[in-house]
Amino acid sequence: MFRGGQKVLIVACEDDPRAVGKTGRVLDEVPPGPLTEGRWTVDRISIWIAPVLCHTHELRALD
Repeated sequence: MFRGGQKVLIVACEDDPRAVGKTGRVLDEVPPGPLTEGRWTVDRISIWIAPVLCHTHELRALD
């Protein structure tokens, strides 16, 4: 599980493949639910990439 503000590495991203290999921060304060289909919201990836939704297996914690 991840926590809000945690820095993560995006190892895969079905939502936006441009985010793969980049780092970002998890926005969600609680585990994702049905609204996001179980995906985490990751932001602060790049000025050119909007926040993305990623499954748990697509992310790796960095801190």
